[in-house]
Amino acid sequence: MKGAWPALAFAVFLAGCTMAAQDSPKAGKESPRPPTSDFKKPSDAELRKRLTRLQYDVTQKEATEMAFHNEYWDSHQAGIYVDVVSGEPLFSSLDKFESGTGWPSFTRPLEKANIKTDTDYKIGMPRSEVRSSHADSHLGHVFPDGPPPTGLRYCINSAALRFIPVEKLAQEGYAEYLPLFEKGKDKAAR
Repeated sequence: MKGAWPALAFAVFLAGCTMAAQDSPKAGKESPRPPTSDFKKPSDAELRKRLTRLQYDVTQKEATEMAFHNEYWDSHQAGIYVDVVSGEPLFSSLDKFESGTGWPSFTRPLEKANIKTDTDYKIGMPRSEVRSSHADSHLGHVFPDGPPPTGLRYCINSAALRFIPVEKLAQEGYAEYLPLFEKGKDKAAR
């Protein structure tokens, strides 16, 4: 019985901590992400520390990752994709489709205001480059050969994205996107 007391005391301590956490005003609430409008892009040195080399090269130096050898090209999990630098919401799995290109492809952005396009000539012909609005991260390119309803194919580098599964949207501060998944996959509603 002597050795049971420390374990019992620890169990009581944990129960007290759990009850205190449940009583706190923030318990069970989502942890809000900072508003995108308040985003300040980190310095180049900070980005080099925070990002993998591939993430840095793609987002900051307009590199392209290998087709069929990237994290999200064949992902079918429900959730949203955010900018790896800023966290701004970019794309939804509801708009993702199999393009056969080896990169994640979407028919439209989740938030049009978080995407900007510009023409680039890096391969000798014009292409529409896709960048995030707030972090100015290079994401990929958009092409006019996608399926309905938009006819567009946003061909995006996985290295520019961070995926947040539906079950973690509230916890990570993206609860406003839960209704998209609760109402089913009605893409026309947006």
